[in-house]
Amino acid sequence: MKAAARINSYFREGKKDVERVFTQFEEAGLTHVDLNYPEHTSGIEPARMKQMLEASHLELNGVALRFRSDFINGELGNADPAIAQHALKLCREACDYCREAGGSTVTVWLGFDGFDYSFQIAYDRVFKQLVRQFTAICDYAPDLNISIEYKPFEERSYAFIDSMGLVSMILTAVNKPNLGVTLDYCHMLMKHENPAMAADLFGAAKKLYGIHLNDGYGVMDDGLMIGMATPIKTLELLFYLKKHGYDKAIYFDTFPIIEGAVEESEQNVRMLAMLSAAIDWVGLDEIQAVIDKNDAIAAAGLVRKFFGAMEGDAS
Repeated sequence: MKAAARINSYFREGKKDVERVFTQFEEAGLTHVDLNYPEHTSGIEPARMKQMLEASHLELNGVALRFRSDFINGELGNADPAIAQHALKLCREACDYCREAGGSTVTVWLGFDGFDYSFQIAYDRVFKQLVRQFTAICDYAPDLNISIEYKPFEERSYAFIDSMGLVSMILTAVNKPNLGVTLDYCHMLMKHENPAMAADLFGAAKKLYGIHLNDGYGVMDDGLMIGMATPIKTLELLFYLKKHGYDKAIYFDTFPIIEGAVEESEQNVRMLAMLSAAIDWVGLDEIQAVIDKNDAIAAAGLVRKFFGAMEGDAS
């Protein structure tokens, strides 16, 4: 199982040193790393980052853009051409860093491209501008996966790229083979989407480039441990990841507050392994046969069978 975790969860205590965190990742049984750009990369050359990762037997999954300061009124879709161009420049720099450090995916989450009030932004202008910007990023780095992460709100009251539907519109309009989507479990719950549905649709289209796994109750970005609030939905999501041959790292986007970061990652690894084993025990063909019946009673029986596969595992 390929797994990564949120570096900032490990920054809560001690020095904010990624090399220290890499050592703790290895101790927790993680295999991959996602770096925030430029937050985690500042002052560390890509070659040095690659050495640090290798020393802890980790691989770089990719880098994720983090926009701050000048971008609070919008990033790639900002109405100020200079700021929008600056955001594009950061994306290009992130692509270069990712490639040189050994990663394959650049994830773009536009938390500030959105609005808080009616009559505040020109929706069609922003959409067309985002299409141009993502086209430019894809053309700049055709050898990398460029992945859009969406979220319905936070940082703005309404995010512009808020749903699987809006992402699909952008993917269609850009029409580049290296543009896809990163699905964040909590973000989908916040939008009242079913994570498994998104995984099936984007997985079938070969556009599923990243998974951020966590759990929550749908009203905010809870970032809870995997499988602790909605384990059945998590099982269904994992089924579709297996069905579509998803082979990239699963990123634990969880936010331990009073829990230890290492211990929380260990629990996520164990929970994910247990749920994955339950799916394997039942079998993909049998699960698909139940789905094909379109029968809620049969689905309930399948859920009981999953729990039966997990009986006796009190570890």
